[in-house]
Amino acid sequence: MPGRSRTSRPFPDGFAYGAAAGLAVDLLVGDPRRGHPVAAFGRAAAAVEQRLHHDHRGWGALHTAVCAGSTIALGALAARAVRNRPAAAAALTAASVWAVVGGTTLGREARAIGGALAAGDLEVARERLPHLCGRDPQSLDGPAMARAVVESVAENTSDAVVGALFWGAVAGVPGLVGFRAVNTLDAMVGHKSPRHRRFGWASARLDDVAGWPGARLTAVLATVAGGDPRGAARAWRADAAKHPSPNAGPVEASFAGALGVRLGGTLSYGGRVEHRPVLNGEGRPVEVADIDRAVRLSRRVTGLTLAACVGGRLIGYALKRRNA
Repeated sequence: MPGRSRTSRPFPDGFAYGAAAGLAVDLLVGDPRRGHPVAAFGRAAAAVEQRLHHDHRGWGALHTAVCAGSTIALGALAARAVRNRPAAAAALTAASVWAVVGGTTLGREARAIGGALAAGDLEVARERLPHLCGRDPQSLDGPAMARAVVESVAENTSDAVVGALFWGAVAGVPGLVGFRAVNTLDAMVGHKSPRHRRFGWASARLDDVAGWPGARLTAVLATVAGGDPRGAARAWRADAAKHPSPNAGPVEASFAGALGVRLGGTLSYGGRVEHRPVLNGEGRPVEVADIDRAVRLSRRVTGLTLAACVGGRLIGYALKRRNA
């Protein structure tokens, strides 16, 4: 109708359709074995690192700005190109969600390790563990590997699913791809190896900031969706701050409480032994069957995240119309 204001149009639910479609594709096919966009970004970021690497925080900040900034810019250009075509915008969102989330592959890898542990095949479990986390598998026995898998499922639910959907709801396609770029950079250079102790500082700190809201949303939803909401809330409140990571702490503590298990303790990364604080000390040791329970909790959290993000956009759109 001529003269109709932009604010009188129905809720633009391209994100809702796109995010739901992207998660459905991930559920059906998981990550592609070849040509994954995140892997392509990783190769490009590694090439940029070869050009820019100096043992200095400033050069690391430049590396982060170039890699993450260019990814966000490309996402913004793609979104701008389809902004007046709702179907194309929803398709772009779906493709972006499928490219950046990894919930299905996370669950498959976790269950594959769980199956090997259940069969008593520790060598196969050790062989597959690096696909899921950076622990030194040769230093772990069966129960330690089961604990590592549950911890990785919890942390990656936040990093590989919830955080991306949160920033997608806030900033659309640029938010989706930007969050994944930041998270990937942290995995590549954010750890405290001699090469990256200073160079990776900016990526690690930016990942802490970008991951903060998604980690808290994950903890809230794990508390709601888990089998023991009181236990999850208690573990989160009592133990999250003990974890060296400001974002992994709430996520792992809430998962531990929800599942009734004890997480944390001694672990080894790259030959470096760390003694992490125990999360939910009242819980029992992790068993192999808890891997499947953690995967199912992760999936429930994913569904609730989609609902929360779409609901948040609905509320935001309603407030925008009200104030227009």
